[in-house]
Amino acid sequence: MRLQAYLARSGAAPSRRKAEALISAGRVQVNGKTASLGDTVFAGDEVFLDGRAVELPEEHTYLALNKPAGYLTSFKDELGRGRPTVTDLMPDVPGLVPVGRLDADTTGLIILTNDGKLAHAITHPSSEIEKEYRLTVRSPVPKKLLDALAAGPELEDGKMLPPKVSRLYRGPRETTFNLTIHEGRNRIIRRACEAVGLELISLERVRIGPIQLGDLAPGSYRPLTKRELEKLR
Repeated sequence: MRLQAYLARSGAAPSRRKAEALISAGRVQVNGKTASLGDTVFAGDEVFLDGRAVELPEEHTYLALNKPAGYLTSFKDELGRGRPTVTDLMPDVPGLVPVGRLDADTTGLIILTNDGKLAHAITHPSSEIEKEYRLTVRSPVPKKLLDALAAGPELEDGKMLPPKVSRLYRGPRETTFNLTIHEGRNRIIRRACEAVGLELISLERVRIGPIQLGDLAPGSYRPLTKRELEKLR
């Protein structure tokens, strides 16, 4: 395992990038020697950060969180801003990280784990894991706008792959529907709605692959079931 991945999974560093900074600063030792970027850690190696032993958690943790609005999907906010993050809602588990991101205004399902292999598999484009969202937009919504969204609008970073539109409900003031995508580009649903002329009121992620948000309360989390993990893998 790469040393930076080891440090991130152990909880000694909040991310691989931060771990690389610790290594570059000469603060990490492996088997009594100052480590270098690119070093690999093997079973039985002794790793120290600032003289303190660093060990991997004995078991992996897999959690589903219902992220409320206003929370960042990161370890901490920019200096001086002090906005809450999803780590404020989670238990103190070494190496626990959110898999993927939701912007601050988007609510709903986030998976958190200290299993780096599974986290990579979920986020890698080749996995093509579906992500389903519940959208609320301002009425009226002409059919041509929904058709344009379902066709995959052209965005500044390339055309959106055609999403699946389902569970449409038209109300006098608001229209709701679900949108299922495979892509993970930054704020892609918000940008797609803007591109076709839909006024987005709220956005909630309700599913990641086989993992459903269900009735999980905002700000609450639960462990993934064995069956969910089997399907996710």
